Amino acid sequence: MKNIVVLVSGSGTNLQRIIDTIDNGEIRNAKVTLVVADRECYGLERAKNHHIENILIPRGKNFSSELSKVIPENTDLIVLAGFLSILKPELCEAWKGKIINIHPAMLPKFGGKGMWGMNVHHAVIEAKEKESGATVHFVTSGIDEGETILQKCFEVTENDTPETLAEKVHQIEYEIFPKAINKVLNNVPI
Repeated sequence: MKNIVVLVSGSGTNLQRIIDTIDNGEIRNAKVTLVVADRECYGLERAKNHHIENILIPRGKNFSSELSKVIPENTDLIVLAGFLSILKPELCEAWKGKIINIHPAMLPKFGGKGMWGMNVHHAVIEAKEKESGATVHFVTSGIDEGETILQKCFEVTENDTPETLAEKVHQIEYEIFPKAINKVLNNVPI
């Protein structure tokens, strides 16, 4: 059984999707052993509701070092699921190839500092992009610069707003995140 640690900052809908797809067998041979949040959020409640160990480590300059202390040594994968804090390079190097993130855009476009949540969707609309989507990638010390594991896009229409893009992106995330996790953990082709 492979052990997953999930980092969250918000409502935890991607965490719930991960839990559900482990339960239904879409993600094979895995379990979420720990959920860590960098702020009070509903993601912690989701973990509690599923009897998953959960920890709040308030964001700040010591977040990465505090996180390093609580990640079990037998962790096979760290998943950033709506996680907004930036991890220190030392943590990224220590877990190189074992940390993944989902980003609400088609990287390398609309990535980097400040590009999260609705900021991304506003930027896509302002740039008059023809498509948007989601990207699952490995986490490195460069923000949103790690190798892409899986992407999927959709057409941006003239009627789209940042809010409609957010909803469309969430649907794509729910589809591709379990596939990417299964690929990394179990080397399952996509």
